[in-house]
Amino acid sequence: MINYRKYISGIAVLATGFFLAQTNVSTVLYSPNFESQKSGLNLPSPAVAIEKAFLSPKELVDINLNTMMADPVLKNATWGFVVYDPKTKKVISSYNENIPLVPASTTKLLTTETALHLLGENYRWMTQLEYSGEIDENGVLNGNLYIVGSGDPSLGTNKAGAWSYKEIVSDFVSGMSREGIKKVNGDIIIQTALFKGNISRLPENVVWLENNNYYLPVGTTREINPANEKLIVKKGNNLASDKKYFYVSPYANQMVYAEKYEGDGILTTKLPDAPAFLANSFRATLVKSGVGVTGKVTPKTTDAAPEVRKLISAYKSPTLSDIIYYTNQRSDNALAEALLKTVGFQKMGDQTSESGRIVVNEHLKEVAFDVEGLNYMDGSGLSRGNQVTPISQVKFLTSLMNQKYYKTYFDSLPIAGQTGTLKGMFKLEGNGQIFAKTGTLNKVKALTGYMKTNTGRTLVFSILVNNYAGSVAQVKSKMEKILQPALDL
Repeated sequence: MINYRKYISGIAVLATGFFLAQTNVSTVLYSPNFESQKSGLNLPSPAVAIEKAFLSPKELVDINLNTMMADPVLKNATWGFVVYDPKTKKVISSYNENIPLVPASTTKLLTTETALHLLGENYRWMTQLEYSGEIDENGVLNGNLYIVGSGDPSLGTNKAGAWSYKEIVSDFVSGMSREGIKKVNGDIIIQTALFKGNISRLPENVVWLENNNYYLPVGTTREINPANEKLIVKKGNNLASDKKYFYVSPYANQMVYAEKYEGDGILTTKLPDAPAFLANSFRATLVKSGVGVTGKVTPKTTDAAPEVRKLISAYKSPTLSDIIYYTNQRSDNALAEALLKTVGFQKMGDQTSESGRIVVNEHLKEVAFDVEGLNYMDGSGLSRGNQVTPISQVKFLTSLMNQKYYKTYFDSLPIAGQTGTLKGMFKLEGNGQIFAKTGTLNKVKALTGYMKTNTGRTLVFSILVNNYAGSVAQVKSKMEKILQPALDL
């Protein structure tokens, strides 16, 4: 503990001398214009100047931290904070660093790193157009077309530089032309063994959309009671900020809210099957362009006796590094959940979220993650069942600094005052010096990442705040205030 009496009494003496000096000087130099001028000078207060001159940055961080404990926004909250030196492997300053807390979207730090570690920065998802059978002299394909998917989470979304459905279809049609196919006597078969179903069970205690923060990777539910729906989105109107649960109504096809969740946890997407949408768009475009297709679009997840097929065209997704950059910059929940399923499939041959959770947990143990207090429930951080300690987060981020993919990982993090979800924070002090993942749920705010100090050091920090009072803007302001003295460490 700091001997605050010593510092306070010292500051008091210095402040008295400083005040007397200021009084004598102002008596001699005062002019009527001074009062109007000084308000625009934006000078630090004498107390702040004295503190910075006579207290070490570490002491200032600790004093500031103790002040925050009594702040009305945080005093009844459960929160933890830690600043960690990755070189010495020592805690510089902390509060409740061993308490398990809901991390919200800082959970994505674990998901995206696991994907990078297991799949590599240059991993891509492939979506291929193939055909079986033979093409006769008239350009008639007597066989089937196959669209073979691999669970590309960016397919058709334009995310991270991904192509739109229209662009992919155009490329497929060009491939058909190169092969000389003018008619198809057969079906368009969707073969995607990775993600077999289009229904997903949500993790425990997950929310859909709280206070206009994040959308789920799923958009509608068949189980909600339509009698409890209340329309909140009309042309020109903003989302109500004081309601609890937002989602896209399957009945009204518009954004609505409900006072409470009444579903059973099973939700379906607005666009339930991306490969099916692609295949049907492809078929419609072929027919419109004069290439007849006698058969229909049909799914086939398993094939005991596969036909011999030839490749027509192959679409590659953006690289995993591009996907992770987009995921962390925009806190994209859909991509994060897809990454979870992808690592599960690659390691266990099963596309379920449960397999993904097992893989992530096993990976964290292998890299010596401090699993005390860890509860990893989903890939995105939407579940309130997620828990992690601030100290485990900073030690984890420290361990990554020697990994070959560290630069890719680091570069994916939003930059304070400049990019992604941190663009609106640290507009003055800390601008361009904090590289961190944000997290937001109702009454949960989190910020975890790296800090470049004014002395050139790289430090690692975590702030996890649960059940705070006041607004999101207020708790953001408190986070900035907690971190600002640490910039001088």
